[in-house]
Amino acid sequence: MTTSNTSKENADLAIKTIVEQVQSGDVHAYTEIIRSFQKQIYIYCYYLLGNKEEAEDAAQDIFIKGLENIRNFSYTVSFSAWLYKIAHHHCMDLLKKKIKSYKFWTSFKKERAHESHRQAYEYDDFIHELLEKLNVDEKRILLLRSIEEYSFDEIASIMELKPTTVRKKYERLRKKLLKEKKLGGEIYEHSLKTGG
Repeated sequence: MTTSNTSKENADLAIKTIVEQVQSGDVHAYTEIIRSFQKQIYIYCYYLLGNKEEAEDAAQDIFIKGLENIRNFSYTVSFSAWLYKIAHHHCMDLLKKKIKSYKFWTSFKKERAHESHRQAYEYDDFIHELLEKLNVDEKRILLLRSIEEYSFDEIASIMELKPTTVRKKYERLRKKLLKEKKLGGEIYEHSLKTGG
């Protein structure tokens, strides 16, 4: 077993212990869950919502919903997958309220076009450029698979789809992105995980 697998198992065990404490009534232990997942949940919200303040507010709401519903959590999926499912539904609700026909993403793209074009893009710029070319489902799958490194089964659970559907969508997405020559597909090829 590799060191990274051992440390991940230790982290999972620690989270499981904290979840059990919170479920038993120790609400203060929940601050450790927030500390452990705050950055990832914020990043997920930011890339879906496209706005720093909205992402911060959404992340707070998601952790509140997590605390309110933690007694219903059971280990049919990992705790992080359960938390991401709450994040997924919360962000989708926000997007439905805010936009029709993805007007938000269109305006975001226009804002980016008005910025001065730089010769050397940072990795963050590549992520934004990449995400602009994707629909909402593709963005969610890419973020959960490549950034959060969830399995197809976990992504299927979060998005309430069949694992085979997620796998097919991901493979189509992967082929689509690797065809992107203009932005340098080789730059994000390393982010596109293959396998299960």
